[in-house]
Amino acid sequence: MSTIDYGMDLTNVDHETGIHYGVIPANDVLQAWSDSSEPEYDCDECESRGFAFVEDGYGAYQSRDDSDIFVTKSPFYTFATFCSPCAPGAGHLRNPLAPDEGVKTYCFGDDWFEDESCPYTIYNVVDDAIVYQPKGKGRK
Repeated sequence: MSTIDYGMDLTNVDHETGIHYGVIPANDVLQAWSDSSEPEYDCDECESRGFAFVEDGYGAYQSRDDSDIFVTKSPFYTFATFCSPCAPGAGHLRNPLAPDEGVKTYCFGDDWFEDESCPYTIYNVVDDAIVYQPKGKGRK
């Protein structure tokens, strides 16, 4: 797990809120992502350049050649490890941490996951209230 901010607080972070972008494998939220995201096209291409979901307070993107989704805006956040140098400054949503150990990271709400499989505690951006906690996890 990376605790180094390879982005040096300059990349993959919302400079207005200080919350870092979240990165999650598309397979973790595949059904919701497939149902909700829309393809994005360049004017001169027949093949999409990727997929996006921009509504309900979210901004999330997946390049056509990447298996990960970047959550660049959300009404929710969690705490996670930093990603490797491949996504400098972003938080890795598969590696949640306690608030005093992780970086504040935009995330999907628990309704994006099937069968209560959301791996992280979810906080509301507006008031920092806990809105979801995985079963078996105590409050920190």
